[in-house]
Amino acid sequence: MDDDERTSIAKDWDEAVNLTAKQLEDWLQTEESKSVGQGDGESTGHRSGRRIVEILGTKRADLSDADWAHMRKVVGYVHRHLEQRPKGDVTETNWRYSLMNWGHDPEKAGASRGGRS
Repeated sequence: MDDDERTSIAKDWDEAVNLTAKQLEDWLQTEESKSVGQGDGESTGHRSGRRIVEILGTKRADLSDADWAHMRKVVGYVHRHLEQRPKGDVTETNWRYSLMNWGHDPEKAGASRGGRS
């Protein structure tokens, strides 16, 4: 993976992931977080959330190619899922809970996670 691709992924990641590592870590402990998603035992999204917390706690220069690939996967999921927004109030919906497992809270309109080097 070249630097241009990493730069593009990082830009998209910073827009898609709007929860801090602490916010996501706290969210992943909730029953709502554990109640959504697909997979036997721990859902794919919940497992991804734990990986996102690790990535958020790692300096960009220290990320592995596998980390960058996961970041690209997260961006794709968030973008696809946002296009499926249900009508009405989404505050207490599985749709929102699933997105939050992937590091994005659609109720944080305009909020960003903040820059990182």
